[in-house]
Amino acid sequence: MSQPNRVNPFGDLFATAARGTLTGNRGCLHNEQGQIRRRWTTRAWIACRLEFRGRHRDIMPPGRWTALFFLDEATAFAAGHRPCGECRNADYRRFKKAWCAANDGDVTSPVRLIDDRLHGERIARPRATWQASLADLPDGTIWLQVGKPWVVAGRRVARWTPHGYRDHDVRPSKKTVPVLTPPSIVAALAAGYRVILHSTAL
Repeated sequence: MSQPNRVNPFGDLFATAARGTLTGNRGCLHNEQGQIRRRWTTRAWIACRLEFRGRHRDIMPPGRWTALFFLDEATAFAAGHRPCGECRNADYRRFKKAWCAANDGDVTSPVRLIDDRLHGERIARPRATWQASLADLPDGTIWLQVGKPWVVAGRRVARWTPHGYRDHDVRPSKKTVPVLTPPSIVAALAAGYRVILHSTAL
Protein backbone atom coordinates (compact mmCIF):
# COMPACT_ATOMS: atom_id res chain seq x y z
CA MET A 1 0.00 0.00 0.00
CA SER A 2 1.34 3.45 -0.96
CA GLN A 3 2.13 5.90 1.81
CA PRO A 4 0.46 9.36 1.72
CA ASN A 5 3.81 11.07 1.18
CA ARG A 6 3.58 12.23 -2.42
CA VAL A 7 3.29 16.02 -2.81
CA ASN A 8 1.09 17.78 -5.36
CA PRO A 9 1.64 21.36 -6.59
CA PHE A 10 -0.70 22.68 -3.88
CA GLY A 11 1.66 21.25 -1.26
CA ASP A 12 -0.86 18.61 -0.19
CA LEU A 13 0.21 15.04 0.65
CA PHE A 14 -1.50 12.07 -0.95
CA ALA A 15 -0.95 8.40 -1.78
CA THR A 16 -0.23 7.13 -5.28
CA ALA A 17 1.62 4.26 -6.92
CA ALA A 18 3.27 6.73 -9.32
CA ARG A 19 6.98 7.32 -8.77
CA GLY A 20 8.55 10.74 -8.27
CA THR A 21 11.91 12.05 -9.53
CA LEU A 22 12.83 13.98 -6.37
CA THR A 23 12.46 13.39 -2.66
CA GLY A 24 12.65 15.86 0.22
CA ASN A 25 11.13 16.82 3.54
CA ARG A 26 9.69 19.56 5.70
CA GLY A 27 10.46 17.94 9.07
CA CYS A 28 8.79 15.04 10.88
CA LEU A 29 5.12 14.94 9.89
CA HIS A 30 4.19 11.46 11.14
CA ASN A 31 3.40 9.96 14.54
CA GLU A 32 4.68 6.73 16.08
CA GLN A 33 2.16 4.75 14.02
CA GLY A 34 3.44 6.23 10.76
CA GLN A 35 0.34 8.38 10.25
CA ILE A 36 0.72 11.87 8.79
CA ARG A 37 -0.42 14.34 11.46
CA ARG A 38 1.23 17.64 10.52
CA ARG A 39 1.81 19.77 7.44
CA TRP A 40 5.31 20.87 8.51
CA THR A 41 7.59 21.13 11.54
CA THR A 42 10.32 23.32 10.03
CA ARG A 43 10.51 26.31 7.72
CA ALA A 44 13.24 24.62 5.67
CA TRP A 45 11.21 22.78 3.03
CA ILE A 46 13.75 21.05 0.79
CA ALA A 47 13.81 18.95 -2.38
CA CYS A 48 16.52 16.29 -2.65
CA ARG A 49 18.00 13.71 -5.01
CA LEU A 50 16.53 10.23 -4.82
CA GLU A 51 20.07 8.81 -4.43
CA PHE A 52 23.11 10.36 -2.81
CA ARG A 53 26.46 8.70 -2.04
CA GLY A 54 24.87 5.28 -1.61
CA ARG A 55 22.98 6.30 1.51
CA HIS A 56 19.86 4.41 2.46
CA ARG A 57 17.33 6.16 4.65
CA ASP A 58 14.01 4.98 6.00
CA ILE A 59 10.96 6.82 4.70
CA MET A 60 9.58 7.54 8.17
CA PRO A 61 12.24 7.13 10.89
CA PRO A 62 10.72 7.77 14.35
CA GLY A 63 10.88 11.42 15.35
CA ARG A 64 13.26 12.50 12.58
CA TRP A 65 11.77 13.32 9.14
CA THR A 66 9.06 12.25 6.76
CA ALA A 67 10.37 11.53 3.26
CA LEU A 68 8.24 13.27 0.63
CA PHE A 69 8.26 12.69 -3.12
CA PHE A 70 7.67 15.01 -6.08
CA LEU A 71 6.96 14.46 -9.76
CA ASP A 72 9.68 17.01 -10.56
CA GLU A 73 11.27 20.25 -9.40
CA ALA A 74 8.45 22.37 -10.83
CA THR A 75 6.08 20.50 -8.51
CA ALA A 76 8.39 20.96 -5.53
CA PHE A 77 8.71 24.69 -6.28
CA ALA A 78 4.93 25.13 -6.57
CA ALA A 79 4.55 23.46 -3.18
CA GLY A 80 7.12 25.88 -1.72
CA HIS A 81 10.24 23.69 -1.48
CA ARG A 82 13.79 24.68 -2.51
CA PRO A 83 16.88 22.63 -3.52
CA CYS A 84 18.76 20.86 -0.72
CA GLY A 85 22.14 22.39 0.08
CA GLU A 86 23.83 19.00 0.61
CA CYS A 87 22.76 16.44 -1.97
CA ARG A 88 21.93 19.09 -4.60
CA ASN A 89 24.59 21.62 -3.73
CA ALA A 90 25.17 22.88 -7.28
CA ASP A 91 21.43 23.40 -7.82
CA TYR A 92 21.16 24.98 -4.37
CA ARG A 93 23.90 27.50 -5.18
CA ARG A 94 22.38 28.31 -8.57
CA PHE A 95 18.96 28.73 -6.97
CA LYS A 96 20.24 30.92 -4.13
CA LYS A 97 22.13 33.15 -6.55
CA ALA A 98 19.08 33.58 -8.82
CA TRP A 99 16.70 33.98 -5.89
CA CYS A 100 18.82 36.66 -4.24
CA ALA A 101 19.34 38.53 -7.52
CA ALA A 102 15.60 38.59 -8.18
CA ASN A 103 14.45 39.34 -4.64
CA ASP A 104 16.97 41.95 -3.48
CA GLY A 105 18.77 39.41 -1.34
CA ASP A 106 22.41 38.95 -0.42
CA VAL A 107 23.88 35.70 -1.70
CA THR A 108 26.17 35.60 1.34
CA SER A 109 23.21 35.71 3.75
CA PRO A 110 22.09 32.52 5.53
CA VAL A 111 19.57 30.42 3.66
CA ARG A 112 17.10 30.75 6.54
CA LEU A 113 16.23 34.17 5.11
CA ILE A 114 14.99 32.45 1.95
CA ASP A 115 13.19 29.84 4.03
CA ASP A 116 11.51 32.57 6.08
CA ARG A 117 10.35 34.38 2.93
CA LEU A 118 9.01 31.19 1.37
CA HIS A 119 7.29 30.25 4.61
CA GLY A 120 5.58 33.63 4.65
CA GLU A 121 4.43 33.17 1.07
CA ARG A 122 3.08 29.71 1.87
CA ILE A 123 1.25 30.83 5.00
CA ALA A 124 -0.10 34.03 3.49
CA ARG A 125 -1.80 32.17 0.67
CA PRO A 126 -2.48 28.54 1.60
CA ARG A 127 -3.69 26.92 -1.61
CA ALA A 128 -4.27 30.41 -2.98
CA THR A 129 -2.72 32.14 -5.96
CA TRP A 130 -1.51 35.41 -7.42
CA GLN A 131 -2.26 36.84 -10.86
CA ALA A 132 0.20 37.15 -13.75
CA SER A 133 0.32 37.19 -17.52
CA LEU A 134 0.80 33.64 -18.79
CA ALA A 135 3.01 34.92 -21.61
CA ASP A 136 5.46 36.36 -19.07
CA LEU A 137 5.81 33.30 -16.83
CA PRO A 138 9.18 31.45 -16.94
CA ASP A 139 9.55 27.73 -17.57
CA GLY A 140 8.63 25.57 -14.60
CA THR A 141 5.97 27.90 -13.24
CA ILE A 142 2.75 26.12 -12.27
CA TRP A 143 -0.54 27.96 -12.72
CA LEU A 144 -4.21 27.00 -12.52
CA GLN A 145 -6.79 26.49 -15.22
CA VAL A 146 -10.27 25.67 -13.94
CA GLY A 147 -8.67 24.65 -10.65
CA LYS A 148 -6.21 22.21 -12.26
CA PRO A 149 -2.43 22.75 -12.16
CA TRP A 150 -0.62 23.33 -15.46
CA VAL A 151 3.07 23.91 -16.10
CA VAL A 152 4.83 26.34 -18.43
CA ALA A 153 7.37 24.62 -20.70
CA GLY A 154 8.76 26.86 -23.41
CA ARG A 155 6.05 27.82 -25.88
CA ARG A 156 3.77 25.13 -24.55
CA VAL A 157 1.77 24.32 -21.44
CA ALA A 158 0.74 20.93 -20.02
CA ARG A 159 -1.60 19.69 -17.31
CA TRP A 160 -0.02 18.20 -14.17
CA THR A 161 -0.93 14.66 -13.04
CA PRO A 162 0.81 12.36 -10.52
CA HIS A 163 2.10 10.24 -13.42
CA GLY A 164 3.35 13.11 -15.59
CA TYR A 165 2.10 15.95 -17.75
CA ARG A 166 -0.84 15.57 -20.13
CA ASP A 167 -2.96 17.59 -22.57
CA HIS A 168 -0.10 19.60 -24.07
CA ASP A 169 -1.13 22.81 -25.79
CA VAL A 170 0.32 26.01 -27.21
CA ARG A 171 0.84 28.69 -24.58
CA PRO A 172 -1.76 31.47 -25.08
CA SER A 173 -0.14 34.83 -25.80
CA LYS A 174 -2.75 36.98 -24.06
CA LYS A 175 -4.12 35.54 -20.85
CA THR A 176 -3.95 36.42 -17.16
CA VAL A 177 -3.89 33.36 -14.93
CA PRO A 178 -3.79 32.43 -11.23
CA VAL A 179 -0.24 31.31 -10.39
CA LEU A 180 0.46 28.62 -7.79
CA THR A 181 4.28 28.78 -7.65
CA PRO A 182 5.33 31.32 -4.96
CA PRO A 183 6.21 34.72 -6.44
CA SER A 184 9.78 34.82 -5.09
CA ILE A 185 10.50 31.46 -6.76
CA VAL A 186 8.96 32.61 -10.05
CA ALA A 187 11.24 35.65 -9.83
CA ALA A 188 14.24 33.32 -9.39
CA LEU A 189 13.15 31.30 -12.42
CA ALA A 190 12.85 34.50 -14.43
CA ALA A 191 16.33 35.50 -13.22
CA GLY A 192 17.85 32.43 -14.86
CA TYR A 193 17.45 29.39 -12.62
CA ARG A 194 16.83 26.46 -14.95
CA VAL A 195 14.18 24.22 -13.42
CA ILE A 196 14.27 20.42 -13.70
CA LEU A 197 11.09 19.34 -15.49
CA HIS A 198 9.68 15.84 -15.82
CA SER A 199 10.35 14.27 -19.23
CA THR A 200 6.64 14.40 -20.08
CA ALA A 201 6.52 18.20 -19.82
CA LEU A 202 7.96 18.78 -23.29
